[in-house]
Amino acid sequence: MRAALGVPRRVNALDLVRLTPLMERTSGHADLVIGLLDGPVAADHPDLAGARIHPAPGAPPGACSRANSSACQHGTFVAGVLCARRGAPAPAICPGCTLLVRPIFPETAPTDDGLPSAAPADLAVAITASVAAGARVLNLSVGLVGPSARGLPALREALDLATRRGVLVIAAAGNQGTVGGSEITRHPGVVPVVAYGRLGRPLDGSNLGATIGRRGLGAPGEGVTSLGAGGAPLTLAGTSAAAPFVTGAVGLLWSVFPQASAADVKRAVTQAGGTRRTTVVPPLLDAWAAYQALATAYRGR
Repeated sequence: MRAALGVPRRVNALDLVRLTPLMERTSGHADLVIGLLDGPVAADHPDLAGARIHPAPGAPPGACSRANSSACQHGTFVAGVLCARRGAPAPAICPGCTLLVRPIFPETAPTDDGLPSAAPADLAVAITASVAAGARVLNLSVGLVGPSARGLPALREALDLATRRGVLVIAAAGNQGTVGGSEITRHPGVVPVVAYGRLGRPLDGSNLGATIGRRGLGAPGEGVTSLGAGGAPLTLAGTSAAAPFVTGAVGLLWSVFPQASAADVKRAVTQAGGTRRTTVVPPLLDAWAAYQALATAYRGR
């Protein structure tokens, strides 16, 4: 059935950002380590069987102690987007990659805006530890809490460290519906992610801003279904759900082009369209265009 004239067509979340052809080419490589800075993960979930999930050294336990906690649900949901088995009720973008779990959320209730939060100092410690443990990509589906200045210098230093080490940091832009930015999204080494709906438009609640529009990307964030810690699928929305689509795409690209530099991978995913950014709204991720850009750059190397 064809869409009615003048009515935008809803598309599959993976097709919205042209991930499907890239996922058909690779499921990721075990040497590509993705740092998941989130809640703990229900690694015993049947759809995570066979996934390479490891706790970060010296970190709090990476497994859930309460499957019904919001932290466990959130961490398991994001893990499902990234590395559930193909065929599961989850995007399952990069199941061949290794997932390094570094919990930063306590197993308590979420904040009112629905995006789990961490203190800047705690997030800084987690970033530094994940970089030291060999992560090449970090997924931050997280907001910041606490007094505005407390812990921010340490967070800036941790993000600086990640950038110097060639680690790509993918971060949720936030769901407060504001125009501006945070210490995370303003950092030049971070790729902020805005949530887009199935019609290819940013969701009303997504934060926007000059640096988000200039350096960020959009990704599926409307009605995303992934794994629930209790066994049943879980459907969430917002930038927290959108960020791992970009993280997973980066994992696949780096798996295919392991010789690529962090700068080249970042350039491929953020500039594949080739147009100069002038608005507070970032464009949608185009994973296949990023693949083609890297294939052209590294052909014959």
